[in-house]
Amino acid sequence: MKKQKIEFEFIQYSAFEELNPVQIKLIQSSVQAAEKAYAPYSRFRIGTSVLLENGEILNGNNQENASYPVGICAERTLLSYVHANFPTQKKISLAITALDSDHVVSPCGLCRQTILEYETLQSQSIEILLHNRSGSVMVIPSGSSLLPLHFDRKMLT
Repeated sequence: MKKQKIEFEFIQYSAFEELNPVQIKLIQSSVQAAEKAYAPYSRFRIGTSVLLENGEILNGNNQENASYPVGICAERTLLSYVHANFPTQKKISLAITALDSDHVVSPCGLCRQTILEYETLQSQSIEILLHNRSGSVMVIPSGSSLLPLHFDRKMLT
């Protein structure tokens, strides 16, 4: 038997003002997106912003439904929209703001898999910025860092 450990690296900032100007703009945009979230049931508003390789920033947020399973997470709302409308643009960085929590809120498993799918598709990592109400930010170098034992197209061959 061989015991192993999976770890990943991240950078923790106590305030988003410590980030570079592009990251600050991305976080500010994700806050604005979270303020527009449709979350009447959970009251847990999540906003996302993605930086495309052309410098454009696009936003998304969670969209709930009284039938909970048909709600859509902010990350999947945004990434699906971006790929449907800008399929050739690489996604450079993804900011995720949890407007109603002081905890680090990481994407759910389904969103992690979706982020990984777009990283695989574009053959490039997507930087993840996790931001919360207290202002702290965790910067993670890639979505695949959040899903170390991931399932991808190599598993299907």
